[in-house]
Amino acid sequence: MKTYMQKTAEVKRDWHLVDVKDQVLGRISVEIALKLTGKNKPTYTPHIDGGDHVVVINAAQVAVTGNKEEGKLYRSHSGYVGNLKTETLAELRARRPEDIIRKAVFNMIPKNKLRTDRIARLKIYADAEHPHQSQLSEAKNG
Repeated sequence: MKTYMQKTAEVKRDWHLVDVKDQVLGRISVEIALKLTGKNKPTYTPHIDGGDHVVVINAAQVAVTGNKEEGKLYRSHSGYVGNLKTETLAELRARRPEDIIRKAVFNMIPKNKLRTDRIARLKIYADAEHPHQSQLSEAKNG
């Protein structure tokens, strides 16, 4: 018996809808990352991008545990001296709630050349409205 290695032409991408309302950020990010990388499929091959599309709704209402709302910091640095910008989770939630989930999932995806293609299949929306209803209905019917 030989080991199965999936080919790029054999990849079949499904669409998943994930409602993160009142879900814990880390736990739901793991599930999203597994669907994006394709590790939930029996045809998983490490060097082939065989993951699915994931649509995340209600990103503004994702839950965090403990004191992370004020204690978790997001830092960015431009490279210039003294230009470190720091933002708490509460500030980021008020400004761009989609980025909370995007940053969490991005750091859970393996750090290789497939990372940008995988994160491009992640669609995040702050509320329950999204323009991907036709893809999701095709996935359920087909």
